[in-house]
Formats: sequence, structure tokens, C-alpha cells
Amino acid sequence: MATHYSISDLAREFDLTTRAIRFYEDMGLLQPERSGPAGRNRVYSGRDRTRLKLTLRAKRLGLSLTEAKDLIDMYDSPRDTGPQLEKFLVVLADHKRQLEAQMAELQANLEEVKSHEKEARSLLSKQGGKTKGAKP
Repeated sequence: MATHYSISDLAREFDLTTRAIRFYEDMGLLQPERSGPAGRNRVYSGRDRTRLKLTLRAKRLGLSLTEAKDLIDMYDSPRDTGPQLEKFLVVLADHKRQLEAQMAELQANLEEVKSHEKEARSLLSKQGGKTKGAKP
């Protein structure tokens, strides 16, 4: 595996736009070296690639970029990993609570939709109508 990557390499590997990668750079998640005329070319290290991979994983978990950066920055330090893992567990527990609340809200909404659907079907059948395009 390469030790240095261009922005195009990372964009292709992670199926991102170069604009998204520059945004992650602006957020402080990536810190490429600069080369070429006036430092126009970005050169990403293996560390940047790993940080990008962790950022995308955190994003899939639903964490904010700030939360992702905080967690990823903790792993950059060579300290004891205990506090880092504890912080990670706190962030995950908070996120899990948020997801469970959202899921409960969605479930309640779904039940309400089902109730309205059942009521509409009942009213329609009393009128002798037939539902079009709707599944029973």
C-alpha cells in the first residue's frame, strides 16, 4: 500500500469528491503536506488516509464531524488508551440514546399511519369503493 496519496487517490478509494476531502481538511481532520508550485498539490500520508477512514466510519455511525475529530485526535496521542475508550463509550452511549429516541418516534409515526390507513379503508369499504394502488 502506498505511503503517500493524492487527493484523487483518496477520492477514488473512498468514493468521495475532492471537495469533500478538502472540507475534511478544513475541519482539521486531515493535514496533508503541500508540494508543487505555490504548494498547490496536496500530499496525504498514511496517517491522513487512516483518519479519513475513521472519519467515514464515525459518519456512518451518525457522529458529528466534531465528535469524530475529538475521538480521532485522542488516538493520535501515545497515552494510555483507557481514557480514550471511555470517551468513545460515552459518545456511543449518547448516540445510541438519540437513535433509540428517533426509532421510537418513527415507530409511533408508523403506527399512526397504519391507524389512518385502516380507518380510510374502512370508510371506503362502507361506501362500496375499491382502493386503487394501495395494498390491504
